Amino acid sequence: MLEVILDTETTGLSTSENHRIVEIGCVELDNQIPTNKIFHQYLNPKRSISEEAYKVHGYSEKFLSDKKTFAEIAEDFVNFIKDKKIIIHNASFDLSFLNYELKLINKGPISKSSVIDTLEIARSKYPGSQNSLDALCKRFNIDNTKREKHSALIDCHLLKDVYINLLDQKAPKLNLESSENINIKILDNSKKRKDVLRKKIKPNIQELESHKKYLKSDLPKNNFN
Repeated sequence: MLEVILDTETTGLSTSENHRIVEIGCVELDNQIPTNKIFHQYLNPKRSISEEAYKVHGYSEKFLSDKKTFAEIAEDFVNFIKDKKIIIHNASFDLSFLNYELKLINKGPISKSSVIDTLEIARSKYPGSQNSLDALCKRFNIDNTKREKHSALIDCHLLKDVYINLLDQKAPKLNLESSENINIKILDNSKKRKDVLRKKIKPNIQELESHKKYLKSDLPKNNFN
């Protein structure tokens, strides 16, 4: 099953104040194994960035001024996530911004049914605990030292490891035969070896005649005295 780990950074906390997306990061997985396909874009929001948001991600208006707008990358983004499960931490936040951006360019929204929220999974598994991305990295001994500032792509790679741990899939699933099939093969091979050991070897006519002649010949008698 193809999945996409997704994260965004924004100019502020609410679309009701017309805040916009300044970065989108996506990492594709196939049965929890990275495919090495990513989608990553910095975006020109065409508006100012709040002081609080700047402290979080560090993207200045000057840095973003020559970047593409969401409208310019929307088609590529939609094609990248199409028909895939989308994995987001605190999905309501990112989804509200993504659907706001899509609405501004008259494109349909991303359905909630296609989204898995890792924050909800963490809260159900560890009620009453801190379940931020940093807290979960600490819980699962995931190295997040590169996360000096929030970055959509770095956060995607961290969330990928958190997601695998939340599913109790400690190591990537490999395309191996099931243990049941392997055990059946072992039993079959064992049976074949036993059949080989039990196989009776019958002498041919020539060998029988030679044995009769040998028995009729004068053989030295054992002397027991």
